[in-house]
Amino acid sequence: MAVSTSPETPIPVGEVSRLIGGWIDRLGAVWVEGQITQLSRRPGAGVVFLTLRDPSYDISVSVTCYRQVFDKVADVVSEGARVVVHAKPEWYAPRGQLSLRAAEIKPVGVGELLARLEQLKKSLAAEGLFAAARKKPLPFLPQLIGLVCGRASAAERDVLENARHRWPAVRFAVRNVPVQGVHAVPQVVAAVQELDALPEVDVIIVARGGGSVEDLLPFSDEQLVRAVSAAVTPVVSAIGHEPDTPLLDLVADLRASTPTDAAKKVVPDVGEELARVQQLRERALRAVDGFLQREERGLAAALQRPCIQRPQRMVEDREEQVTALLERGRRTLGHLLDRADSELTHTLARVVALSPKATLERGYAVLQKPDGTAVRSPDEVGADEALRARVAEGEFRVRVDGVPGAVTPPE
Repeated sequence: MAVSTSPETPIPVGEVSRLIGGWIDRLGAVWVEGQITQLSRRPGAGVVFLTLRDPSYDISVSVTCYRQVFDKVADVVSEGARVVVHAKPEWYAPRGQLSLRAAEIKPVGVGELLARLEQLKKSLAAEGLFAAARKKPLPFLPQLIGLVCGRASAAERDVLENARHRWPAVRFAVRNVPVQGVHAVPQVVAAVQELDALPEVDVIIVARGGGSVEDLLPFSDEQLVRAVSAAVTPVVSAIGHEPDTPLLDLVADLRASTPTDAAKKVVPDVGEELARVQQLRERALRAVDGFLQREERGLAAALQRPCIQRPQRMVEDREEQVTALLERGRRTLGHLLDRADSELTHTLARVVALSPKATLERGYAVLQKPDGTAVRSPDEVGADEALRARVAEGEFRVRVDGVPGAVTPPE
């Protein structure tokens, strides 16, 4: 429960330490897993002192146990070993220190470690961290390569020497970190994240030589696997030898069987590339030369054709045909015009023959009422009705006589 305090009513240090001890006592005994980083067995002392560290994080806690508890596992447990401890948290009030009092220590065997790794592998695979679609392609010629490896290690030497032998101008950004032990995971993760944040780094190689299953455990740590999965820069895993397959191999964008193989896969060979460029140049020259030769042969064949050597011959050959067609066209047009003229003459004669004017020229006249209606019957006019008489040379007015059928000219 929270303690009510204020600047006016503080509590003494001893009281704070006592309260913390009370809270810790209520936690009870717990099972704790970690890696032993320090082991102190003083001759004649009845208590053994250990430091237990979390392999994935920079967190450790002191552990004490009686000698008879540690002697049960003394032959199989040493610094760097993973253990499971059944202990009760204790608070040393005079110094304000927390420690664990171990009542039982169990070493974590290789079989158990492998079973946990297999379970972690299935869990990460179900999340899709090992999917091929997540793999990023490596650049053809990286300008700057990030290298995470042990200091002055054989893996560092193999990568640098083989890469520079293949491409002397290649540059490296090396980050030396512990590659085994309790400090390996956080420092490898920090190195990968630091290199990934540099925009000039084109690819990152995480390299380590061979070792036992316990030595390679940091490269199967979940924190490191997730850090590599989240990296934007392509990551190459070069851990151990061909049979070694830590989880880093599965999440990396490319797996190399050895550090030497990583250098060969990341950096192209300058000699091979020069030979390939020369082959491509020769192939291009052959292709261009073959194209030019084909075009020259085609041009020569075209120049040998009669139409090219004497192009006016085509015009001469067609001149007579054009003249004949022209004469034929003129004759055809003349016939058509003569026929049309004859038809027009006949039509004109028929029109003239049927024209009212021709009838009038023979002495006939047409009587019309004032509204222009022609008179066709005596019954259509009345006595003394004025009419118009139209003849061939003009027209004049007439008036109907009082007697039906007799017409007298007007006065």
